[in-house]
Amino acid sequence: MAAGKAMAAAEPLGRTAEEVAWAEALRGACEPEHHWRHRREFLLRNVGELPAAGSAQLQRLVSLSMVWANHVFLGCRYPPQVMEKALEMAEGIQVTGAPVRTTRDELVAKKG
Repeated sequence: MAAGKAMAAAEPLGRTAEEVAWAEALRGACEPEHHWRHRREFLLRNVGELPAAGSAQLQRLVSLSMVWANHVFLGCRYPPQVMEKALEMAEGIQVTGAPVRTTRDELVAKKG
């Protein structure tokens, strides 16, 4: 039973070992485990067939995963079309422990 649990933890979302290894190769050198766990889920949920290294498809997927992670964990904002796409792709990912931020627009609205 313990081996089965370890296998499930190593292969998230029912993905193959090859897919998990592919995703692991995309982790940033200084990316915290908490951020990486959620960004890896984003990548694995949206990958379909594994894209070729250096392909435009791979660059787009990695970029959108970083946009989403930066938005959730660092409070970054991007152009509306980019945000809509990243948030649509992240639908269903349950993030725990993300900071809660107040935007400038929210602060201005409270003063008014």
